[in-house]
Amino acid sequence: MDLFPRIDAALREAVRLAQGPDGETPQRLAAALDHATMSGGARVRPTILLSVALACGDDRPGLSDAAAAALELIHCASLVHDDLPAFDNADLRRGKPSVHRAYGEPVAILAGDSLIVLAFEVLARAGIIAPDRGLRLVCNLAQRTGMPGGICAGQGWESEPLVNLGAYHRAKTGSLFVAATQMGAIAAGQEPEPWEELGARIGEAFQVADDLKDALLTEAETGKPAGQDAVHGRPNAVALMGVQGAVRHLKDILGGAIASIPACPGEARLAGMVRAYAERMTPVNLGAQAARATGAK
Repeated sequence: MDLFPRIDAALREAVRLAQGPDGETPQRLAAALDHATMSGGARVRPTILLSVALACGDDRPGLSDAAAAALELIHCASLVHDDLPAFDNADLRRGKPSVHRAYGEPVAILAGDSLIVLAFEVLARAGIIAPDRGLRLVCNLAQRTGMPGGICAGQGWESEPLVNLGAYHRAKTGSLFVAATQMGAIAAGQEPEPWEELGARIGEAFQVADDLKDALLTEAETGKPAGQDAVHGRPNAVALMGVQGAVRHLKDILGGAIASIPACPGEARLAGMVRAYAERMTPVNLGAQAARATGAK
């Protein structure tokens, strides 16, 4: 099932809410919100969220759609902030100018902040459908966004003299994937705890895959600056395990992710979705580049 239309419609509705009437809001900031959210992207996190909701019955689709949009808004906000000169100082994102390059640093900071606030407004508005679920969604997303274990904590690890690599990856990348699986369950009226392991494993896999791509692929292939882990001295799986070790580790993680899917009506379809992402994360050309990088035959 193609979930992109549901995600796109919910996200566009949310952004229109924030942009307000023409002429009555700052137009550069309104345009920056559109640039930050509609410039491509695979929508992986909201797709996982809706896939879990569907596997669990998806009896409140309006709430599931709002949760998916809120999660993607937080992810987009994190990218806007990550690209700022204070952090990665990246000129490109998804093959296009990063928000601060297109609109200036002050507008980019405000855009990221606005998207974070908008995410929680979207959940609050939709929560009337099922207030108990809505409150749990708000709490879950807040925990995965801030301190002590959310994406803000993940960014904070990059300013520490000694880095706990596991905690760094769990916060910076894994937290929003755990949010994806758990929020999908909550939106469908299920308990979130059984879904934590699946989200954590998918998040770990995406981080290792990102480390490999940063080390092996070009800017043209990824749509963003390459080799940034080495430039900024960031902890990463390639530096810790080597290229081949990181590839093996990635495959092990993905196998464990499929095995961790809780029993649910849509378990088989959900496993198929994880396998599809596994194939995308470990493409043949990435494995070939890994072999070339290490001289393996």
